[in-house]
Amino acid sequence: MRLAIEHPWNLTPTEAIALQRELAGRVQSTDRLPGTIRRVAGVDVGFADGGKITRAAVAVLSFPDLEPLASASARRPTEFPYVPGLLSFRELPAVLQALRQLAELPDVILCDGQGRAHPRRFGIACHLGVLLDRPTVGVGKTRLIGSHDEPGPKKGDWAPLLDKGEVIGAVLRTRPGVKPLYISSGHRISLATAIALTLACTRRWRLPETTRAAHTLASG
Repeated sequence: MRLAIEHPWNLTPTEAIALQRELAGRVQSTDRLPGTIRRVAGVDVGFADGGKITRAAVAVLSFPDLEPLASASARRPTEFPYVPGLLSFRELPAVLQALRQLAELPDVILCDGQGRAHPRRFGIACHLGVLLDRPTVGVGKTRLIGSHDEPGPKKGDWAPLLDKGEVIGAVLRTRPGVKPLYISSGHRISLATAIALTLACTRRWRLPETTRAAHTLASG
């Protein structure tokens, strides 16, 4: 697996913020997708030993039938401190280690976290997408920034997530009567397509099947 760009990981939080601002200019929030999407993946990260060990997992599913195709996981020492807004520097080294084990990269990756719904418009989905030059989507379980109205009660109802007058994501109802998810573009995908793809990957549960499969691996 060859990265589109590379950068050092042993950064201070101040240096990491500066790098986010620099790389945010590379993010593409319009659709640059394969002609046919056949493989979608979920990425999730957990921590062990009081946060000293990072556990990353990637689960690849067929699309649109969402059958398991491949998976990989990685464990490595955690080297970056917990700083809100800089989680990609803490998590992505292990994610990249897991992705390198795959024989073939997926067409689209759904990340457990934010994309453009981030103070510097560069959450983990944007960061991973720019590094790989692959389409990515941020699927957050909680809100990092922004304000929004409550979306409607039905599956597929959504409300714009706003920050300083800018639409940075969508608050999406994936099941009736459950808390919504926070969807945002990562890289090479529009918000409308990110919403549609998330819904296409969601079956009986609140979370997409990609996220559920990766979470199971990362928690093991």
